[in-house]
Amino acid sequence: MKLKYLLPIVCFTLFFSCSTDDNDDTMLINEVENLQLIKTIENGDQSIELYNEKGMFETGYNMISLRIKDNNTNTYVEDATISWMPVMQMPTMQHSCPKSEITKAIGKDTVYQGFIIYQMTFEDGSGWSLTLDYTINDVDYSVTETINVMQYENQNTASFMGSDDSRYIVALIAPKAPSIAINNMKVGLFKMENMMTFPVVEDYTIALDPRMPGMGNHSSPNNTDLTYNSADHFYYGNLSLTMTGYWKLNLKLLDASGTVLKGEDVTENNESSSLYLDLEF
Repeated sequence: MKLKYLLPIVCFTLFFSCSTDDNDDTMLINEVENLQLIKTIENGDQSIELYNEKGMFETGYNMISLRIKDNNTNTYVEDATISWMPVMQMPTMQHSCPKSEITKAIGKDTVYQGFIIYQMTFEDGSGWSLTLDYTINDVDYSVTETINVMQYENQNTASFMGSDDSRYIVALIAPKAPSIAINNMKVGLFKMENMMTFPVVEDYTIALDPRMPGMGNHSSPNNTDLTYNSADHFYYGNLSLTMTGYWKLNLKLLDASGTVLKGEDVTENNESSSLYLDLEF
């Protein structure tokens, strides 16, 4: 081949190679995009980063994303097994709260996910700690760190004793952005087995009666009671909101046989149930 033909080929190859490298750099994906850092927990050679949409823990349902950073290589771990235990220290005792297992986030290489439902907190956000146990390359690690849990502005979770002498926790998960419409309502329901264990309650019914106390305590049409979904272990129903403002979501908890465990009907003589969640938009 003559040199005059060879040189264009070499130049084209070099240009294509450089262009491809540049494209690879621009295609790097931020796996925690749109999330805010809550806290970084240092544990020797690793740093555990905790994220959610607000950048803070609050009472109620918290969906949390985690990453483990190898401080020696400045890279994130892609193959770890992680579990956690949130604990609140009270003056005379301690307890945990409902929580999920931690799994790899769908479509992510370095991000793990799970939820924690904090049912209470102190006024200044103190009292809680979080223990993380994790395994990397068959080596076990553990770290415990204090965390702040702030009080959510509305009652998005309720802890109560049922007529069966069992303690339950119900937490509002959706709607996160209520609107004047029929909203998909989603809640979690858990039973306190002991101070550290809160399994999901299956196959109960949560009756729903939303009211506006500031507007004559009127209700709304087309609401449906919440029923259990075995696919994701949450309860779903329809929440009809006909105007903006403060809504009290009156609830009744019924077991699998239809026995009312907590809550009452709203009537002319009874303006609200003893079991409720609320929201304002």
